[in-house]
Amino acid sequence: MEELSAKFEGTASTIRRDLALLNSPGRWPGRMAAMTLGAHPEASLRQRTGEAFEQKHAIARWAASVVPPGENILLGPGSTVGALAHELRGFGQLAVTTPSLNTCRSWSILRASTWSAWAAGEAALERMSFDRVFLGADAVTADDGICEADHAQTRLKELMARRRSVYVLADSSKLGLRPFHAWARLALPWTLVTDDGADPAQVQKFRDAGVQVEVANVGD
Repeated sequence: MEELSAKFEGTASTIRRDLALLNSPGRWPGRMAAMTLGAHPEASLRQRTGEAFEQKHAIARWAASVVPPGENILLGPGSTVGALAHELRGFGQLAVTTPSLNTCRSWSILRASTWSAWAAGEAALERMSFDRVFLGADAVTADDGICEADHAQTRLKELMARRRSVYVLADSSKLGLRPFHAWARLALPWTLVTDDGADPAQVQKFRDAGVQVEVANVGD
């Protein structure tokens, strides 16, 4: 496991999860599964956090600007949403729910009585309502929605997206790509938040599909 983790630059848990998925009944034999895994290895969270750093933080600042005090928001996993969590740390009277332990860790120093943050599983999410939902993505297309490395992530994001005011935070390098074969379909309306480096043709595809697009300026 350590050898695969080093080779594909992913965490051991990610490698273990993907191997289990690819080797499950009805899928390819183990040797073919391991070869398929190597085609599109999932980057580690540390890698993703360092990629497109300025773009992600510009997107996070824009997203934080639309959250008024007193809201109850849901944050998905991912490095861009993690940047949003960092931006929100100075907010008062804000309730935050997330299925991501990494996002929870970014608030571990908070003790203010006006702030609450907790991790929720799928069963809890199905019974809760939120004012806004912020999702990350490995990639996103106008036609198919959010692309992820495994079906567990797409199931979770589809569940989270069954709310009003859904925002997908994706830097310009992720638009229109299809690096994996698992998809979270998103029902309209939803909002794509990207950066000003996005290809105008890609942005127009989303708008033509009925998606609201907001562009964050990296220099701001």
